[in-house]
Amino acid sequence: MSTHPFILEINQPLQLTDQHFALALTPEDILTMVAPRYSSDYLRPWKHLSSLMSDFNTTIKSDRAKFQINLDVQHFAPEEISVKTADGFVVIEAQHGEKRDGHGWVSRQFKRRCPLPEGCCLDFVQSRLSSDGVLTVTAPLENQVASNERIVPIIQTGPVKKLGTRNETGDGEGSQRSPAQNEE
Repeated sequence: MSTHPFILEINQPLQLTDQHFALALTPEDILTMVAPRYSSDYLRPWKHLSSLMSDFNTTIKSDRAKFQINLDVQHFAPEEISVKTADGFVVIEAQHGEKRDGHGWVSRQFKRRCPLPEGCCLDFVQSRLSSDGVLTVTAPLENQVASNERIVPIIQTGPVKKLGTRNETGDGEGSQRSPAQNEE
């Protein structure tokens, strides 16, 4: 046993713990209660199985086009969830009172604040709730021109003048004559 137990887990990914309130226990939960620390050469392949197989975790993605947050809110009704932007953050809150489940009574509440990257269009932040309880919040990023090129708008000041009109009567200068008419 090491005097510094966290040194052995440096290479392990960080996880947000206890996000699944009042859900059934997994084999990982039971084994970590019995032996929470283990040496680095002992392998438990099922340790991260639940996080790999389920889509319950919070994912935050940002690319050149948009910023996106996916969050599992399956235990909340749509009217119990709120999404706001404040001071450069997206704030997602959900709360419901006590409800009866298979084990007794449970109440849930959470608040998640995620910083928005620079260049986010706050006016166009959207949130969508899927039928399986996944909340997706997206914010488009402003397109930044990489070159010195700029499109100059054309402002129309008067009516459009039609070019290439012909005199249909054959009397004017712009009329066309057939070769037979030119010989006369």
